[in-house]
Amino acid sequence: MEQNTEKKDRSCWPRMDEEKIRAAYQFNDVYINFLTRAKTEREAVEEIIRLAEDKGFKDISKIDAIKPGDKIIITSKGKVAALAVIGSEPLQEGLNLVVSHIDSPRLDLKARPAYEADGMALLKTHYYGGIKKYQWLAMPLALHGVVVKKDGRVIKVVLGENPTEPVLTISDLLPHLAKDQMEKKMSEAINAESLNALIGTRPETGCGNDPIKTYIMKLLQEKYNIDEDDFTSAELQLVPAYPAREVGLDRSMVGAYGQDDRVCAYTSLMAALEVEQPQRTALCLFVDKEEIGSSGNTGLQSLLIENIVSDIMNKAGVKDYYSLRQALSLSSALSADVNAAVDPNYPEVFEKMNCSFMSNGVVVTKYTGSRGKSGSNDANPEFIARIRRLFDEAGVVWQVGELGKVDIGGGGTVAQYMAYYGMEVVDCGVALLGMHSPFEVASKLDIYMAYLGYKAFMQKF
Repeated sequence: MEQNTEKKDRSCWPRMDEEKIRAAYQFNDVYINFLTRAKTEREAVEEIIRLAEDKGFKDISKIDAIKPGDKIIITSKGKVAALAVIGSEPLQEGLNLVVSHIDSPRLDLKARPAYEADGMALLKTHYYGGIKKYQWLAMPLALHGVVVKKDGRVIKVVLGENPTEPVLTISDLLPHLAKDQMEKKMSEAINAESLNALIGTRPETGCGNDPIKTYIMKLLQEKYNIDEDDFTSAELQLVPAYPAREVGLDRSMVGAYGQDDRVCAYTSLMAALEVEQPQRTALCLFVDKEEIGSSGNTGLQSLLIENIVSDIMNKAGVKDYYSLRQALSLSSALSADVNAAVDPNYPEVFEKMNCSFMSNGVVVTKYTGSRGKSGSNDANPEFIARIRRLFDEAGVVWQVGELGKVDIGGGGTVAQYMAYYGMEVVDCGVALLGMHSPFEVASKLDIYMAYLGYKAFMQKF
């Protein structure tokens, strides 16, 4: 007898009345605007700070001492942010953390990107994170980031988002000449060194060498006061130039670049802004570098969490290292990251009894990793039982999820780096279609349930 592997219907739709559905749609209207404005980690941090300050959060550097109920902002290097709401219980007894990442797959400019060839000027790129290279061809791209001059001045660059501005693009090979290319494996059809963005064809009058590149550099000098050497101390990214949009004739989904993991960042941000007088201190953390293994001094393989919690404890008058380690080991955390929604176009890679579905609620993922759970946190069942009870009591629709069939592939999150401190942690986030593509799709109801789940965890767990 063939095994029935179809998952029972646990859709959010029949569990929500029209008022709740309307609230979910309204919540997503603002989320769509956030996605359109915050396409890089620096832009996300700017939005987080702006929204937090509007809700009365204050920078920790401006606070001499903290007390229960205080709302605090901590930032690092323009690419990490943390919001804390101080609880009534001593910090040494642990915190409730929700941690998401605000970096996304993209194309970074190389340190010496500009060159000229065959009557065109182009920019060399180095892709960041796990991408399908072919997805980044023949589409409008915007240039975002910062350039730091030798004297320390920071120049912000956003070019291609306004409909009146030009965009960049990476050309694709026409099918008439692509016979050899199309016979290659997908992973080999596009060479990474071919991901060069077209930036111009007009030459500088009277210039002998590289007249087109020279003209482009002249334009950059006039608009941004950037010269070619400044690329060396720049952080410039190519991202899709289109805004986030509603998807579906019923407007039930959101499509956008960067929903991995800004969908969890935004929902946890909105939840943190509404936390009031919790028993345990709530800490909502937004980090960088997850897509490349959480490396560097803005990723969670650093002492980032330890430094942030020690800053908070220092302001509370708790200065000894033992208390810091005790606080971290007794903490509880949600690793707020996305999972893969079952895609009916590719059913062969999903095991439907255990994978997550669109519109079935926020996804609780006991373990990630690849194949034999390599690189996974693998959450403890006692902790998951408490999460189940919390979500059910708070009316949060949730589901379980895995990242596809066991031997197909896999992936990791920041959960393992929080578990390092001994705290309890489980992955919890939104299911996406087209994860890591330039246009990821999520259900509005799942997004809303993530917000409700994160809020319940920070307020009541």
